[in-house]
Amino acid sequence: MRQLEFLDRYSPYALAVLRIVTALIFMEHGTQKLFGFPAPPEQGMPPLLSLFGIGAVMEFLGGLLILIGLFTRPVAFLLAGEMAVAYWMVHAPQNFYPALNGGDAAILYCFVFLLFVFTGPGAWSVDGTRRSPGPALT
Repeated sequence: MRQLEFLDRYSPYALAVLRIVTALIFMEHGTQKLFGFPAPPEQGMPPLLSLFGIGAVMEFLGGLLILIGLFTRPVAFLLAGEMAVAYWMVHAPQNFYPALNGGDAAILYCFVFLLFVFTGPGAWSVDGTRRSPGPALT
């Protein structure tokens, strides 16, 4: 596997691309519930102080923070929890199988956000510019 070690230097950039794309798609769920964009949800716009309304705020603002890479780890932790709750409260009671209950995206979001909790934001992040220079850890 030595011949693939050159890819290691690109890991922070691949992680950043995953973070940015995940955040953009995740924010779309929030904008749909908050602003009816790109289309209003089938069940209608949720009241802001309902469980779905609070989730929409988390999806939009949390997605925005993940997008720019600000407070990535704590925000990702909260969003992973939101997605776990969404899966078990909304999707799992409908059917056991994620492909049949529509919860496969919630599961993926949960684990991608958990990945960011442990890895941080990768390259191109506000968090990266806020770090004080210190000794490199290897």
